[in-house]
Amino acid sequence: MRISPKVILSALVMTMTAIAAPANAIETIRVRLDWTPWGDQVPFHLAIKKGWYAKQGLDVQLEEGTGSVSTVQIVGNGAYDVGHAALAPMAIARSKGLKVKSIAVFIRQNDIGLMIGKDSGISSPKDLKGTKLTFTAGSLETPFLDRFLAAGGLTRNDLELTNVDAANKGTLYMSRNVDGAFSSAPFMQPIFDKQRPTKTINFSDYGLKFPSFGLVATESTIAAKADQLRKFASVTAGAWQYILNGHEDEAIKAIIDARPQAKLSAEVLREQIDILKGLVSTPATEGKPMGVASEKDWAEGIETLKEGKLMDKVETPTAYYTNDFIDEKLVKEIANGGA
Repeated sequence: MRISPKVILSALVMTMTAIAAPANAIETIRVRLDWTPWGDQVPFHLAIKKGWYAKQGLDVQLEEGTGSVSTVQIVGNGAYDVGHAALAPMAIARSKGLKVKSIAVFIRQNDIGLMIGKDSGISSPKDLKGTKLTFTAGSLETPFLDRFLAAGGLTRNDLELTNVDAANKGTLYMSRNVDGAFSSAPFMQPIFDKQRPTKTINFSDYGLKFPSFGLVATESTIAAKADQLRKFASVTAGAWQYILNGHEDEAIKAIIDARPQAKLSAEVLREQIDILKGLVSTPATEGKPMGVASEKDWAEGIETLKEGKLMDKVETPTAYYTNDFIDEKLVKEIANGGA
């Protein structure tokens, strides 16, 4: 039987279409963020605006969070593909049985510290005797307060510590009812600074080390969406590096344009980014691509969390992170402005 050339041509077109479809397919990645919009979220919005995710076949959908702990739990329960959160809560949750792991780390130093007035004359824990300080019992600073004070030869009896919820912490500090407040420095210091000139005494300077913000996914999602997560993590890492290479203002405009209802301050965002910039690298990650974690840093972090009695089952450092999702070539391409 002779087959018509039109039938052959039609079959070829259908075959080529079937082959091409997966290459052009768009994969949705649902992302739960750590908090309301602030400086550590700029790479996501910039990458969306510049079409870097889309070029990799990704439709990235962002949703604001209500804190890193809740983001880790919600992602761990399978409601999202990936979360952006502080990685210490992720390690703690994993030690309690939640099968989550970091696939990228962007802020490699502990972001927690004591915010204190620039005019206070206080520069280290030993200067805190007789001061009034505020903290939040449910926050990550609490298990490490005694160690922080001990670095200055002090105990809680040497000062006045007040436990308040996170919202009141800022109010008390900015109204000068307390001398200092413990919190995440990159997030809070620029907000405080607008009403009360503020500096931070970092926990990491006193041996309290663990990785900070990065990407988190469940082991099942990592297995099911490896290719998509690799592209997402690498583009985000590249976007961060692009921003830190001198494109902060472009990134700030991107997040302000994307979140007009948040009424974000460009000045506050810039200060947040500047503080985060100082926490990006550790000695163990110096010169490594953005997003890559260090086993040494994770080993130190696990030890710090153990000493704070925050971990149940403790695994080897590599159980908490993987560097397999950082494509160095793609990171470099994005950092240089994309193709």
